[in-house]
Amino acid sequence: MKPLMLFAIVALVSIIIVVSFGLQLAPNAPILLSPETAADALYICPVTSTFWDAFATALMPFHRYLIIALFFVVMLLAFSWGWALYQNLLNDSFKRESFQKPWQMTKFTFWVSIIILLFVMTPNYFRSVTVDGLNGQYVLCESDTPGARAVRADAVHN
Repeated sequence: MKPLMLFAIVALVSIIIVVSFGLQLAPNAPILLSPETAADALYICPVTSTFWDAFATALMPFHRYLIIALFFVVMLLAFSWGWALYQNLLNDSFKRESFQKPWQMTKFTFWVSIIILLFVMTPNYFRSVTVDGLNGQYVLCESDTPGARAVRADAVHN
């Protein structure tokens, strides 16, 4: 296995473990709530404008066209794989070379789709909420995130 691929796998596994267990390098003091209100509270943070949020917002008008292009390429891939299979069935033999182009196109399409998905769906896209009585953009966060505020859970909507 190539060293770069091994590094990517180790980095991905590390990120998944850190996120899954809620580990932080420098935790802040959490917001303390009374036991009566803690069960009905969610923590929100104001959205700070970042490059990736602005980039994802700029891509939103093209979202439909990106999906159309993706389905077009997937259909071309299906025909390409089908044609390679059909040619092998006609010849009654397996020729590995006939599957090289469809496989290259499949790998390329997969990674381009992942990259576009990362560009369009930033982490704030999935954490964004609206809060009754508050103007502005907010995301869900933890109680020890800098700038966090506790609000009633029934006032928060996705």
